[in-house]
Amino acid sequence: MHMRRFSKLLLAAGLGASLLSASLAAPARAQAPGGPPPTVTVAKPVVREIVERDSYTGRFDPVEIVEVRARVTGYLDKIAFQDGANVKKGDLLFVIDRRPYKAALDQATATLTSAKARLNFTQTDLERAQTLSRSGNISEQVTDQRRQASQTAQADVDNAEAALRQAQLNYDFTEVRSPISGRISRRLVTEGNIVITDQTLLTTIVSLDPIYFGFTVDERSFLKYQGSLGIGMGASQRGQGVPILIALTGEDKPTRKGTLDFVDNRVDNQTGTVLLRATVENPDNFIKPGLFGIVSLPATKPFRGIMLPDEAVSANQDKRIVYVIADDGTASAQEVKLGPKVDGYRVIRDGLKGDETIVINGLTRVRPGAKVTPEMKTLPPTRS
Repeated sequence: MHMRRFSKLLLAAGLGASLLSASLAAPARAQAPGGPPPTVTVAKPVVREIVERDSYTGRFDPVEIVEVRARVTGYLDKIAFQDGANVKKGDLLFVIDRRPYKAALDQATATLTSAKARLNFTQTDLERAQTLSRSGNISEQVTDQRRQASQTAQADVDNAEAALRQAQLNYDFTEVRSPISGRISRRLVTEGNIVITDQTLLTTIVSLDPIYFGFTVDERSFLKYQGSLGIGMGASQRGQGVPILIALTGEDKPTRKGTLDFVDNRVDNQTGTVLLRATVENPDNFIKPGLFGIVSLPATKPFRGIMLPDEAVSANQDKRIVYVIADDGTASAQEVKLGPKVDGYRVIRDGLKGDETIVINGLTRVRPGAKVTPEMKTLPPTRS
């Protein structure tokens, strides 16, 4: 019995020792080096001439805007346009009751005819007196009186002609015509209402093509643009006519082309900003005054740019780094300074020469000093 128990104890002890040995050996095998280096995707940076661009929010304004008002008083007789329609310069918009002004015009015409008749009589009478005066058959006093009557009649004719012109002008003003070409608003007065000279607002008209786009830039940026683009240096400087691009609300990319043609002559004391304005083509009249847009403005002269996808850049505390792969597959961290995005890539301002091999996918499998298995990929010149 004692021998059998002793054998069982020895067997249990041996089994426990083998299990302990297996448990100690398992971690050692998991930590042992082996297998191929991890595979990552690498590429050369995109290197080409680029121009950095800045973006600002602005608003569209009409080049021309007119408040159409009545220029004579009277009852509104007719409206000759559809609300919101496109109108051309000279198109008839409103008609004010013309009858009172037609009567005044006829009266002024008759007054002028009468004045001219009196003038003709006084001139003939004066000529007769001058003939008789030379022969001594009439006194100088009578000749002077007839000369005065002729001059008075001439003044009456001049006054009647001025009154006729005024009556004709008032008669013409009963037809309200469009002073510009553009898009008309709704009618603000309906037929039958009385309108008063220079007071009653009838409607408004705005021009649409071309259209202005105004935006403000801060003082620091303005000084940068003034140095790089020459804006704000006068019409003779190269800053006039800088091409810009504008994206409307909801658009991912700027599609509207414009030209920067105005820079205000002072910095706003309250905001510290400068107003810039561009003229934008709007042939389809799609853009309406008051809409917001985002302008893309060239911020630098063309330069040699080094660019990478954003996913190739990782953070190390407050630093930004990329992983450079050597010829033998060894990875090393390289600190870089970043710029804005251009054509879908991140501009690398400092830290790279442009001929390095950079990890662009699989950064989590890269350790500085360790080797990787690189798979080369060629980046396109632009990225959507």
